[in-house]
Amino acid sequence: MKNRLRAVILDWAGTTVDHGSLAPIAALQSVFAEAGVNVEVSEARAFMGLAKKDHIRKVLALPRVAAAWESLHGALPGEEQVSVLYRKFIPRQLDCLPDYSRVIAGVPEAVGRMRSRGFKIGATTGYTRAMLDFLLGEAVKQGFAPDCSVCPEDAGGGRPEPWMCFQNAILLQVYPLESCVKIGDTPSDIEEGRNAGMWTIGIARTGNQVGLSERDWHRLSDAEQTAALARAREDLRGAHYISDSVSECDAILANIDTRLANGDRP
Repeated sequence: MKNRLRAVILDWAGTTVDHGSLAPIAALQSVFAEAGVNVEVSEARAFMGLAKKDHIRKVLALPRVAAAWESLHGALPGEEQVSVLYRKFIPRQLDCLPDYSRVIAGVPEAVGRMRSRGFKIGATTGYTRAMLDFLLGEAVKQGFAPDCSVCPEDAGGGRPEPWMCFQNAILLQVYPLESCVKIGDTPSDIEEGRNAGMWTIGIARTGNQVGLSERDWHRLSDAEQTAALARAREDLRGAHYISDSVSECDAILANIDTRLANGDRP
């Protein structure tokens, strides 16, 4: 029997909700500022998609941030500081999620088309279970409800390791893993999918690599939009395919399905 595409595993912020992936940036900058160290948006975005404690650890290890921390606090930051910032980050992120929980335009309809083709729908995230549960509740009201959704604590670790993708495959009862495609808006999403042996689609316009709300995106000139998309696509070049949004993945999914039937592998 010919292989075929059986499941699509989606990311959350920047891919299916929160156009521009703004919520993590707001919370992260807030907790660092409270500690007396300002973090640039570009620094915070460099590690988007990781489990949030790993994200904080990576930002603290940036040479500029570490030097600023040492200058202010008298010592380089270590694991104790990671834990302190993470404990403060969790309630800060939960508090701001209601402002960043809108499902991205076209996602419910796109997922409906995926289901009409027989695909099961999973999801992974860098958020904690409490954050994910809140987003799930809000997304259902807006017409988006994946069959399962996994966070790092469910699977024993986050991106770029493949554990959350593996857990999705188990919950969805889907194999082989090459019959799944991982869709996400960060390089860590792409690494996660590739490490799991899945096809990958990078999401450029609505995600972290452009980093703009829908309103701010439409305020850009045509030239500015073209340049922003080119930068995002370069950042996501490790993906098998790149799309501007989840709503524009139909032709790509059809192509993957054809390639699988012809014996191609990720």
